[in-house]
Amino acid sequence: MSQVEMIKDLQSKGLGPVAIAERLRIDRKTVSKYMANETFVQQKPVRKAVLPSKLDPFKPLIQQWLEEDRKNRYKQRHTAMRIHKRLIAECEDYDASYPLVQRYVKSLRDYHHQEGTLELDWQPGEAQVDFGEADFLDAGGEKRMYKFLCVSFPYSNAGYVQLFGGETAECVAHGLQDLFHRIGGVPTRLIFDNASGVDRRVSDNVRMAEVFLRFKAHYGFQITFCNPYAGHEKGNVENKVGYMRRNLFVPLPSVTDVQAFNQELLDRCETDWQREHYKKGVPIHLLFEDDKKAMLYLPTSPFAACRYTRVKTDGYGKFLVDGKHFYSSAPEWAGRELVVRIGAHTVEPLAPTGDPISTHIRMFGKQRTDSVDVRTTLSRLLHSPGAWRNSLIRKALPDRLREEMDALERPALKEALRTIQELTGRYDFDTALQAMEQAAELGRLTSANSIVLAARLATFEPEPCSVVDLGVYDQMLEPIGGAQV
Repeated sequence: MSQVEMIKDLQSKGLGPVAIAERLRIDRKTVSKYMANETFVQQKPVRKAVLPSKLDPFKPLIQQWLEEDRKNRYKQRHTAMRIHKRLIAECEDYDASYPLVQRYVKSLRDYHHQEGTLELDWQPGEAQVDFGEADFLDAGGEKRMYKFLCVSFPYSNAGYVQLFGGETAECVAHGLQDLFHRIGGVPTRLIFDNASGVDRRVSDNVRMAEVFLRFKAHYGFQITFCNPYAGHEKGNVENKVGYMRRNLFVPLPSVTDVQAFNQELLDRCETDWQREHYKKGVPIHLLFEDDKKAMLYLPTSPFAACRYTRVKTDGYGKFLVDGKHFYSSAPEWAGRELVVRIGAHTVEPLAPTGDPISTHIRMFGKQRTDSVDVRTTLSRLLHSPGAWRNSLIRKALPDRLREEMDALERPALKEALRTIQELTGRYDFDTALQAMEQAAELGRLTSANSIVLAARLATFEPEPCSVVDLGVYDQMLEPIGGAQV
């Protein structure tokens, strides 16, 4: 169109076709054609007529075969070559070429794969749930990957995240329950992808995990699972996963206590709601009030987000969970059957009374792990103090306390171990070690001193520091009548 515009512009200045052709270096006949043209309205595109094809009589049959293929395995479906050979074998009047069949089959498959995205309308009180993953720094400064549960509310665009070691039903139930009680209500409907742990999809059938079924019944919300390969059905939470990762986890945060870090995340998420909704132009925290009004009431009692399983311990009192992860109970429970309580963050073998024998941080991943609660070895070590040098509890002690206990004779060592056991039962393991370490630093590692120090550590609350005005003492030291004091 630019060339036509130059021709008409030169024509308006009085130049003839020859002069214009010489100046623009184009053919004179082309110039004369556009100079004579008075209208330049764009014409409506006309679809080219479809010419008859040798394949036309066989197209319904090809479509029928391809439709039947949808019920078969992917590797047992018709290829274009197989269709061509079958037409030759079964249709006497078939004389089309293979490239013709190939192009037609490709056009059919391209047509069926074209999908648009439907804009969805979300009501207040509905939420979408998904998992993301990100790297964090542990106490030693090493990188560690965690999963984070992301819950978004599409109506208001509010969102929460909670950190977990894996994507299990216990993690989902634990995280959602914490959010429900933080909000003070239960979403009317939760939309999930095919999240591992929450459900298992076989063809069109979805089977939810037992823990999550109980959790759903406890809180009374409805649940919807997205169709396979239909990520737009929960696009809000997928975008929220990326947003939270970029804004909350950059630079890499340091995580030493996951549950404490999760409480901090709740505050940070709610602070983010001060910004305006990307489409509605209203602050997110105000829109979220509509979400809260539409939510269901909380039940009177919380849900126990855990599952129970029976295990058989080995000769050391250890047991296996999730196929790769070993945990300790106690030596006296070796070779016995135990009930184990498995939560989102902890694994606890239970005594027949229901009390935990030991408590372990739950491990995730495909690599084998071996978790030992050294406190459970105390009672066995009291009967065999000669195993002190090779015990796991010795390795867990502070350096100064370990050196002091290494130098003790057998009776004194046994007494020190009994003191650790007593203080652990009365307070906790860390308090017991701290008290005995202080006693060792004072040069008096005795049971009496350790008990007094532990009681002081357990009850000591530092008083707020007040500012003392020392000016009065300065006045007392000033010279009286010019005399030196």
